Amino acid sequence: MHTLLPHSLILRYPSHPPLLSTMASSLTLPSISLKKLHSPPTRSQPLLPPNSICFRNGVQNFGLKHSDRSRVFMSVSVGSQTAVDDALFSDYKPSTAFLFPGQGAQAVGMGKEAQNVPAAASLYKKANDMLGFDLLDICINGPKEKLDSTVISQPAIYVTSLAAVELLRTRDGGQQIIDSVDVTCGLSLGEYTALAFAGAFSFEDGLKLVKLRGEAMQEAADAAKSAMVSVIGLDSEKVQQLCDAANQEVPEAEGVQIANYLCTGNYAVSGGIKGIEAVEAKAKSFKARMTVRLAVAGAFHTGFMEPAVSRLEAALAATEIRTPRIPVISNVDAQPHADPDTIRKILARQVTSPVQWETTVKTLLTKGLKKSYELGPGKVIAGIVKRMDKGAEIENLGA
Repeated sequence: MHTLLPHSLILRYPSHPPLLSTMASSLTLPSISLKKLHSPPTRSQPLLPPNSICFRNGVQNFGLKHSDRSRVFMSVSVGSQTAVDDALFSDYKPSTAFLFPGQGAQAVGMGKEAQNVPAAASLYKKANDMLGFDLLDICINGPKEKLDSTVISQPAIYVTSLAAVELLRTRDGGQQIIDSVDVTCGLSLGEYTALAFAGAFSFEDGLKLVKLRGEAMQEAADAAKSAMVSVIGLDSEKVQQLCDAANQEVPEAEGVQIANYLCTGNYAVSGGIKGIEAVEAKAKSFKARMTVRLAVAGAFHTGFMEPAVSRLEAALAATEIRTPRIPVISNVDAQPHADPDTIRKILARQVTSPVQWETTVKTLLTKGLKKSYELGPGKVIAGIVKRMDKGAEIENLGA
């Protein structure tokens, strides 16, 4: 989660343990063919509604470039199956990015503006039907305690962020902005939103995954007492030293680690209650400006979330995942992945792996990102980007 404090950005949100190494596809690619697909639909390529956030890249194809009227795809056939080189997007050159917020960005009243746009309002209606409760009412009217709960806030932010895309679509020049986006990513939960926007899975499948993810993380948090704290004013090396010092004083089961690498001066630490208390007690001696205990269910993005992994793995295995039409940067390794099976593995481990947001933003900026948009509730991501590059051009688009 994340929230904003004076002159600082505070992550009010869960984070992940051992960093997962990049998983490149080991499949060989024996044959490659280029096909041009024109806009008229075929029986295997159904026509999508004009405002749909699902895109027409098939399971066996991945986009090289796209336009309104035609797209170029490359299929790689291996017998009766299709393999995708996971390194397809490794040389991506970002120009325009969509950035999606994570848990902690929620605020009572979000989603109200979206009701003025039919395509956006329909997302909430679908969500209400699928979830079995009135998500929109909680978004608009609260109460805050209910909206802040993990099982509610995750689907609420996912839906509201995609509703923000639909609001943008109706704005003058909005469709052109959407078409120009060539990279996307999201902060933890926001990675699911980014994958839905990029067509890796449908809005409905993404919502099912996010709902289950919230429930599984809440259950894991309930199983062991743990917490998170933001450490403000230190670089990552100093925060690591602080964690090491705290871990020397508590049992291994109460240990702490950096769970979210947000930006210099703002890192979230997760772990057992005693470990978090030791971090808070020692922070001043390490010259930290302050610590802020986060209002989350437990030590997200660490091994404390391990019980959630098997449930996520099963759900992801049953979900149709396609190669994204544009690069989606992973929180786990700050890299884009093209292979659906790799995306499944990455998402399953994401809840136990530290969020590499600082590296992600630095990489985008280094690669020449010109303009980015934060879509959804809150303005935390925009603050992070500005903190890392005061000249960066970023716009907030809520719903």
